[in-house]
Amino acid sequence: MITMIYDGSFDGILTAVFEVFEYRYKEVEIFRKSHFHQKNIFAEIHEVVTQNDKSERVLNKLEDNIGKSGIHKLLKVFLSEEAESEQLILSAVQQSIKHPMENILENYADRDILKISKICKSVDRERHRMTAFVRFEKMLGGVFFAKIDPDFDVLPLIRKHFKDRYQDQKWMIYDLRRNYGILYDLENCDFFYPDEKLDLNKYHEKFHDDENRYQTLWQRYFTKTNIVERKNLKLHIQHVPKRYWKYLTEKW
Repeated sequence: MITMIYDGSFDGILTAVFEVFEYRYKEVEIFRKSHFHQKNIFAEIHEVVTQNDKSERVLNKLEDNIGKSGIHKLLKVFLSEEAESEQLILSAVQQSIKHPMENILENYADRDILKISKICKSVDRERHRMTAFVRFEKMLGGVFFAKIDPDFDVLPLIRKHFKDRYQDQKWMIYDLRRNYGILYDLENCDFFYPDEKLDLNKYHEKFHDDENRYQTLWQRYFTKTNIVERKNLKLHIQHVPKRYWKYLTEKW
């Protein structure tokens, strides 16, 4: 058994997949470096150095075999951060090479493909909820800031939605769990990676003077428009699970 360690990037996992074929490995395990804990000191370790030319060759082959939509599904599997995501991606690539004329991602009789489908649905659900439940707060300098803590790494999947929707204002979305975010400055929409995690104890000190008034007005509006007689908490929780309430100004 060969244990492959990569840097945790999508290009890194594709490079690892390429090298599985390059070195004709039969039995392999692939781990992100941050998640790897060596249990067997005698295990054969292969450290993958991410190479764009190798990842590009895998992408080009996948585009021929499963199309861009298929690649997007494998990206969702990668962003799910599931423990077996690397093995599922490798399995999908191997099957696409073996059956180039078939849409292997629709073969739900295969255990790995069925898992890929289920993971994609879960990631899509989380992506949708992040676009629905994000709340921006106006900070000093006029930048609108939102903090999120999604179950999956969905920031790359929601960037286009917010860029298209809020083109006329500066904004930031920060993932508390993974310590990175998106910054839009009216021209560019790029990822940023701070050296230290956001200090939530000092967070409110950076609010714009108007922000507290905005929040009070929104909370009053929500209270006034709520019809108590039609309250159905069970249905409400089905549509807005409690774990998302921490984002919603009206729930504070």
